[in-house]
Amino acid sequence: MKTLTHPIIYLFLIITSPILTAATAIENRTANVPQSHPFAPHNATTTTGRSVDHNQFQNAEVCGSCHTEIYKEWRQSIMSRSWDDPIYRALLRKASIATEGAVDNFCTGCHSPLGLLAGRIDSSVNRALPGSEQDRHLPGIDCEACHNMQDIQGLENGAYVLNGQIADTPVKFGPRHDAVSPFHNTEFSELHTESEFCGSCHNVTHPFNEVPIERTYDEWYESSYRTAGVQCQNCHMKGVEGKAAVMGPDRQDRASHHFASANTTVMSHFGDTDNVERARRLLASAAQISLITKPESVMPGELATIAFKVQNTGAGHKLPTGFPEGREVWLDVTVSDANGKRVFSSGKIKNGKTEPGTHNFKVHLGDENGNEVDVEVWNVTRILSDNRLLPNGSADVSYDFVVPDWASAPLQVNAKLQYWPFSQAVVDYLLGENRLQVQIETLATTLASIDIAGEPLPQPVALLSK
Repeated sequence: MKTLTHPIIYLFLIITSPILTAATAIENRTANVPQSHPFAPHNATTTTGRSVDHNQFQNAEVCGSCHTEIYKEWRQSIMSRSWDDPIYRALLRKASIATEGAVDNFCTGCHSPLGLLAGRIDSSVNRALPGSEQDRHLPGIDCEACHNMQDIQGLENGAYVLNGQIADTPVKFGPRHDAVSPFHNTEFSELHTESEFCGSCHNVTHPFNEVPIERTYDEWYESSYRTAGVQCQNCHMKGVEGKAAVMGPDRQDRASHHFASANTTVMSHFGDTDNVERARRLLASAAQISLITKPESVMPGELATIAFKVQNTGAGHKLPTGFPEGREVWLDVTVSDANGKRVFSSGKIKNGKTEPGTHNFKVHLGDENGNEVDVEVWNVTRILSDNRLLPNGSADVSYDFVVPDWASAPLQVNAKLQYWPFSQAVVDYLLGENRLQVQIETLATTLASIDIAGEPLPQPVALLSK
């Protein structure tokens, strides 16, 4: 069985506590779970170790008849779009063809758990164009996928265990001791209150060469958020007032099923405007940017230096996290003179990408020849670099520019910390040019003025009192 403790912490315990033999809570919980992988290369399994008849699972609409508000929230969430996401489907199609079906189960196990565990996945399904005759409607990450999860048998590549027992009255697992239902049995699940529940899919390792592709759970695990007891659910399923079911009690901390995320592009594509705004508010709380160095005054022809501090102030994982081929945070900096003429800039979009020389925060993946991989993640054999912002971490970024003779005082500095879930170039490559517009989101901004020697800053105009 794989050791689930983080290796650095595990080694520390061995060195400093040689008599310590007790397993972690995660290891205790999974110690008796069979390490079977009937849906390889995905790590998911069922309690029976076999596929489950898809008729055993209820459609989310059925759940929504009682869990009305929760269903409405989920339906507009990125979780409900995990199979229908056109960017994912285009990438899945390419991956299936390129690997001759070797990854058919891999990606789908976390984008449509019930599709995988009901044996409804094959190459023809994965390669079908959305909306075509060959397309098969599969549920995304729906009610049954989460509330049938009985256990985990690891913390990567979807190592969840779904209940495969067929019963007249099914059991649903959740975070409440006092939940009751006339439609199904309920059982309290400590797992549903912990980040490990999310970590089963939000750690992704290359299925054939063990390269760590995504490590959102590990990033959280190594952060101060974990030691402070802040779970993934605390930020992404914040408690709200309301009922979990129409006949249920009023609760002050009913878990929101909007699943706050940062992918405004896909949510905009599906018209989920309310969740787009929620995502923007979440992004606005994630980071700050401040000016830490600037000259008070510069001479024409002189080299000027400006520097910024960029901080991850709100994300309990690296910033950005997740899908490494796409996620990018960068500084978009413009220095203009008093007439609006551009003196200096960096971080603009050219040909659907951030321009060369942009200060960005990103994972760069490489193939066996050391070439960067932008899309074809199945070819990844190594991580070339990773300069993303750690939780509560920061980075200083500086720029040098020469002040031209024609510039009028004062110079205006405008710096924006920008984010997109994938570049426009990647989307155009996958879907075709102009098929879907990527949303660029601003996480934080800062402004400043710089005087030019001999041209004093204009005096502020006093406000006239009435």
